[in-house]
Amino acid sequence: MPSSVHHTKRQMMSIYCYWYSLYTRTWLGYLFYRQQLRRARNRYPKGHSKTQPRLFNGVKVLPIPVLSDNYSYLIIDTQAQLAVAVDPSDPRAVQASIEKEGVTLVAILCTHKHWDHSGGNRDLSRRHRDCRVYGSPQDGIPYLTHPLCHQDVVSVGRLQIRALATPGHTQGHLVYLLDGEPYKGPSCLFSGDLLFLSGCGRTFEGNAETMLSSLDTVLGLGDDTLLWPGHEYAEENLGFAGVVEPDNLARERKMQWVQRQRLERKGTCPSTLGEERSYNPFLRTHCLALQEALGPGPGPTGDDDCSRAQLLEELRRLKDMHKSK
Repeated sequence: MPSSVHHTKRQMMSIYCYWYSLYTRTWLGYLFYRQQLRRARNRYPKGHSKTQPRLFNGVKVLPIPVLSDNYSYLIIDTQAQLAVAVDPSDPRAVQASIEKEGVTLVAILCTHKHWDHSGGNRDLSRRHRDCRVYGSPQDGIPYLTHPLCHQDVVSVGRLQIRALATPGHTQGHLVYLLDGEPYKGPSCLFSGDLLFLSGCGRTFEGNAETMLSSLDTVLGLGDDTLLWPGHEYAEENLGFAGVVEPDNLARERKMQWVQRQRLERKGTCPSTLGEERSYNPFLRTHCLALQEALGPGPGPTGDDDCSRAQLLEELRRLKDMHKSK
């Protein structure tokens, strides 16, 4: 590769690192988030998508569309009238849902520090004085009161929610698994920016090996686990999946359903992990067809995990070139 190309890539990386540092470590990032919030409220006064809650034997999961494509969530124990908010980036929208449901907010679960997931922590924790703010101490979560480690459990009424460490997008990224056993329903995974419908998050603070390990953590969960992601990226993600696996019939069926939903501005969550295994290329790095089409072959020692990590890195590179999120 010519030295001029290397120099240009280094310059672009330096600019990116500088911008990312400003966004995550200074109040300039918060001001940018506030600007995006104002624009989204004006553009989507009722939210970017129409969503439907899911009710399971006294537990309700309520998706809240915020910003231009984010989702926050309320997890509600309907008997105790207690609620947990996940990634409440727009405090006004989340508070409106709390009041409509007539519940008490007792906990905020933050998957990671990015403002589009944590920007509402301050206002909501001030408004609800007894509300606890959970997240990773490695991630600099705003207004964090209760640090969590891998496998820690948050209990609210009948809700049993386990934190799973999934670094890669950020160093301290967590996902939250609501155990379905206490209410005899499906478990629910609130995946933040680790995993989307047919996609996964960018690796901002890690490498392909780290992200692969985090995705494998999710792969260890049951097929009927419901996936509640942090963004509405379904249509674009499935479009990219069609580029790398054009003959995948499961992807084609899901795309047809998603396109019908989006024509009416309806949300596409949740999917199930069983579905994701069938069409999400970032969960299919073990598949021979994908490896043969894109992969570099086994690593120098024949290490399969090395080969899968290289394939994941190539998928990420292609995805970033694709006209999608």
